[in-house]
Amino acid sequence: MKERDVSRYLNKRVKELGGEIRRVRWIGRNHAPDKLILLPGTCAFVEEKRTGKGAEEGQRREHHRLARSGLRARVLASEEDVDRLLARMADEMTREGGP
Repeated sequence: MKERDVSRYLNKRVKELGGEIRRVRWIGRNHAPDKLILLPGTCAFVEEKRTGKGAEEGQRREHHRLARSGLRARVLASEEDVDRLLARMADEMTREGGP
C-alpha cells in the first residue's frame, strides 16, 4: 500500500469518527511527525509510510521524545495500523464522554 493510500484511508476514517486532521510543521525539529489527529478527548501525532517501511532512526528518536512528554506518536503503514490506532482513540473518546 502506498503512503498516499494510507493517508486517504486515515482521512476517511477520522472524518467518520467526527475528528479532524492537521498537517503539522515543526520549526527547528527534524524527523517530527507530519500530522496531528484530533478526536474529542484525545489526539495523536502520526507519520504515514508505505506498507513495509517503518520510521527512520531520527523519527524513532523524536517519537520517543514525544512519548516521554506523555504524547502519542505513531507510524501508520497500513489500513490495519490506522484501524488499531483509531480503535484505541475511539475507546478513549467513549471513556471521556465524547461522541
